Amino acid sequence: MDTLISLLAQAGHTFKPWLGEISLTIVACSLIIFGSDINHFLRRLLSGKNIFIRTSAFILVNSFGYGLLLIKVSPWLTQKLSTMPSQWMFVSVITTFIVIGLWAQKTRHY
Repeated sequence: MDTLISLLAQAGHTFKPWLGEISLTIVACSLIIFGSDINHFLRRLLSGKNIFIRTSAFILVNSFGYGLLLIKVSPWLTQKLSTMPSQWMFVSVITTFIVIGLWAQKTRHY
């Protein structure tokens, strides 16, 4: 068991310099998968409104909202991942990407 934990910790240490990029990728992939659901909800919410209001909301959410999420959530996620023990950080990152991949496969985002 100690050997497995040691291997996971070593693998986690190799991720440490790349945590910023890993966090950005996790947030970006999540936005790709959930962005269509968010846009669909927004479209239903604003379905009877003026075209100017619908277009403005679309621009605000897609450019500023998603951009703000990328800029604010990525550093926060990086900080949270960096405080985890290396072996658990490695397992968390790999599991997160597997879950994102499975979710994308399920919702046909491939």
